[in-house]
This record gives sequence, C-alpha cells and structure tokens, in this order.
Amino acid sequence: MSDSTGHGHVVLLSGGVGGAKLALGFDRLLPRGALTVIANTGDDFRHLGLDISPDLDTLMYTLAGIVNPETGWGCRDESWQFMAALEQLGGETWFRLGDRDLATHIERTRRRAAGETLTAITADFCARLGIGSRLLPMSDATVATRVDTDAGLLDFQDYFVRRRAAPVVRALHHDGAAGAAPSPAVLAALADPRLAAIVIAPSNPWLSIAPLLAIPGLRAAIAAAKAPVVAVSPIVGGAAIKGPTAKIMAELGLEVHNAVLARHYRGLVDGLILDTVDAGETAAVESLGVRAATTATVMHTLADKTGLAAFTLRFAATLA
Repeated sequence: MSDSTGHGHVVLLSGGVGGAKLALGFDRLLPRGALTVIANTGDDFRHLGLDISPDLDTLMYTLAGIVNPETGWGCRDESWQFMAALEQLGGETWFRLGDRDLATHIERTRRRAAGETLTAITADFCARLGIGSRLLPMSDATVATRVDTDAGLLDFQDYFVRRRAAPVVRALHHDGAAGAAPSPAVLAALADPRLAAIVIAPSNPWLSIAPLLAIPGLRAAIAAAKAPVVAVSPIVGGAAIKGPTAKIMAELGLEVHNAVLARHYRGLVDGLILDTVDAGETAAVESLGVRAATTATVMHTLADKTGLAAFTLRFAATLA
C-alpha cells in the first residue's frame, strides 16, 4: 500500500558494503521514514574488549553520508593513530579500527554493558547522525556466523578478514539463530500495512543474508507479510559483483548461476532481479516459479543506486 505521498514503505534485508549501496538508493528515493533496513548481525564479534557490528556500522555510515568512499566501509577522512600505537605495543591489528570509527564501538560497548539493547543504541546513533531511514539489527540476541573450512571451524571475522576468505568453505553455521527472536521493531516493520515491498539486497546470500533467514521468527514474518518479496542478485556474468559469493558457491558444489540463487530463495521470494548481461538466465529462473526481471544492477554512482531502487519498486508492484 502507498502512503499519502504516493510511496509505499520498503523493508530491505542487507549485509554491509553491497547492500548499503542499495540502501542509500532507497533512502534517497523514498520519503523520510519510508525505508527500514534490517541488518545482518551474524558478523558481529567482540574484539579488543569492544562490541563490533561491521554491517550495521557500514549501513549507518553510508546512510549518514560519512562512509569512506574508497573502501565502502569505515569513516571518511579517517585517521589511524590508535592502530599505529597498538601495533607499536604488540597488539592485534588484523582488524582495522580507525580513530573516528573507534568512538562508535566504545560508546556501543558502554551502553550495552549498561543494559541497553542493540536496537535502541542503533536508533539513537542514527538519530544523532541525521539518518531519516530506520536501521534495525536483525535481533537483539547474539547470532554468530561460523565457517566450517579446510582450516577448521572459524569465527566469521577470522575467516573473512584475518584469512581474507582464503580457506575452502565446507559448510556455514549460525550459532544462536534457532533460539533468537526478531525485535518488536523488526516484526512491526514487516507487518506494516503500508509495506509495498520486502527487498533482499545484493549482499552475499550465504554470508550476509542467510543469518537473517536462519532466525525462525524473522523468516516466518517475511513469509507471512502481504507485500511481495524481491531479491536483487549479486551475480553478474557468472561472477560476484563484490566479495567471495562465487568462490563460496563453487566450494559448496553450486554452479554460479542465477537459477541456483532462485532455488536458494525459492518459497520465500516472488521475484529476482538480474543484471542485463544475464538476460539469458531468466527462463531458467522462472522455471523455478520465481519471476525474473533484468536491469543494470552494478552501482557506481548515486544515480545507479536510486535507479536500481526505483526499478525494484516498479517490479515489486507487478508482483503485488
């Protein structure tokens, strides 16, 4: 349904850098308050005594307009004196925390220790940064992605950052997901009668989106929602736009093809958006009962991001 401005509300399920690009597109396209981003927190971990939420922070910095434009994560105009001093003292420096970014982790850790939820802290940070969209962690409970590899069972950041996603993946686990619950804010967003679409960002389906869908109550709320569910593929021309999606698919014995992605999301999504270079794969996707549409999905400029967001809404309207 649409609100008085003619726009419906949108819920976006997202990981970090890739999903943040589409989140920014929706944020700039929609009226203030019409976008809710539900972020993966399976990557969260405790490091140097601090509570780190990488995907939440990437989304927050992006929506606030302060993200590092060269990396897509961290803060713009960052300095690194803390890391330099830590290295001099022999501390762990494999996970880089900039001086400005460090303030986020310190304040989050302090407030969580005082009993505040991650949802409440994130909402306050976003308000202070002038963000008009809602950013919600997928749960206030702890869910930890662990990667079963040829180098053993690894915590996510050990696999992804310290080892640069080099080990061969055998399986993925989401510790704590079965007993976790989505927050009341997440459930309210998915039950909003003004909801026009639920969108799965072009984030890594196995590393970034799977942790959200592993929470039974969250997956059930998506399935029960009245709005159409549309996924944007992160696969373009048989390769991942960014990150190890294609590598992981191959290691799990999966062909790097959009039909495999459609099968992965089947039963949950109504439509899948492919890049125009993959137009030849639409028939295979639709043979699985998932509607397909094609457009330019690689986002470099703000116009690319808002354009993909607008196309996604138009496609969702045809599925409603």
